[in-house]
Amino acid sequence: MAVKVGMVSLGCAKNRVDAEMMLYSLREAGFEIVRDVAFSDAAIINTCGFIEDAKQESIDEILELVELKKEGKIKAIIVTGCLAQRYQQEVMKELYEVDAVAGIGANTDIVQIVTKALEGEKVQTFPEKDRLPLCGGRVRSTPFYTTYLKIAEGCDNGCTYCAIPMIRGRFRSRPMEDILKEAKELAQNGVKEFILIAQDTTRYGEDIAGHSLLPELLTRLCGVEELQYIRLLYCYPERITDELIDVIAKEEKILKYLDIPMQHCSESLLRRMNRSGSRDSLTALVKKLRARIPGLTLRTTLMTGFPGEMEEDFEELSAFVEEMRFERLGCFAYSAEENTAAARMDGQLEEDVKKHRRDLIMEQQERIMAENTARFIGKTIPVLCEGFDRLAGCFFGRSSADAPEVDGRVFFLAVEKKPRIGDVVPVEISDSIDCDLMGSYSPEEAGERKEQQDESAE
Repeated sequence: MAVKVGMVSLGCAKNRVDAEMMLYSLREAGFEIVRDVAFSDAAIINTCGFIEDAKQESIDEILELVELKKEGKIKAIIVTGCLAQRYQQEVMKELYEVDAVAGIGANTDIVQIVTKALEGEKVQTFPEKDRLPLCGGRVRSTPFYTTYLKIAEGCDNGCTYCAIPMIRGRFRSRPMEDILKEAKELAQNGVKEFILIAQDTTRYGEDIAGHSLLPELLTRLCGVEELQYIRLLYCYPERITDELIDVIAKEEKILKYLDIPMQHCSESLLRRMNRSGSRDSLTALVKKLRARIPGLTLRTTLMTGFPGEMEEDFEELSAFVEEMRFERLGCFAYSAEENTAAARMDGQLEEDVKKHRRDLIMEQQERIMAENTARFIGKTIPVLCEGFDRLAGCFFGRSSADAPEVDGRVFFLAVEKKPRIGDVVPVEISDSIDCDLMGSYSPEEAGERKEQQDESAE
């Protein structure tokens, strides 16, 4: 009987891709992959260690596995990912029930690590970070119609608040041909939506060619006949070039959705963060993007309570949010991370101040998003069907304006014919609640619209 392995992967989509690659190695070695770690012999937790909340979530998950081990339901606990990389000795010292702790450079050794842990050997291994593979087979954990495509690893940006360079190492671009090969294979197997990810996607190729190769990569991906949709995440504002804008605007396969982490708009705070830009330059960028990419959805990430943030800085941020009216926005209270430059800065704010300012920005954004979504009422939009909500009694899915896990949903009734999971169907929007849309899908109406379009084309 095959040994059963289960995994819990936390944190970002980049971490998820690493988890999928480890699961592939284990499956190829003869292990049986199970969805529920409670039914596994060896339980792997692929942790996140980016900010305090993420670290606490990782620790809580490990403690849950410890209880399962005490109850005799699992035999070994293996900790991988960012928390393991960042706190190499502390994990096993504080959580002695853990059987193995492996840094990200040891992901290729996961078969041997799990085997040793099940044999009763305590394992701690932390090879060089650049051993983390950029490509390889994956056991995909996303629905069949969507996938994440990691195009680079690590980061060279050096933001003063961020521990990612210490955890993940220098920026390394994945070879373009490998990306194109994987994208084509996945598209031929039914994947419709490809979500490009890296710590900074706009930096792709700089380490190879001395300049960004992202526009070229996007153009070549759009040339893959079977590929239908590309979603682009994590574009740093200072690296969004006219060439990139032109490619996004021109290529129909690229969804008109950009995730641009801005963090703040105060020029003085951005300098303390070791970031470029100002309110004026960011405003100009947003206006340029919206003018040159019709129908664009903009998502950004902001931070409140960075060391030295004065009340006037926060007020400027609030005014910026009001003026820009981002379609999507997330805001986080600053977390002082060990061994980062920002953690040693003067002007650290109290936790309640940081969180109160975050809450104010999110309340403001919720109102803006509710106003934005209300404008869709009466319009018909394409929606990727993802499932059926039994409690609500309707189908749900995502529009091009919604990235998985972070954005809203579209709930819709099927008037006559039920759509299949993974189908892209036209939904007429009739209402909105908070950040979600509601509507209905009628295949007859969809057919009529197609006939009208065909007649127009003739």
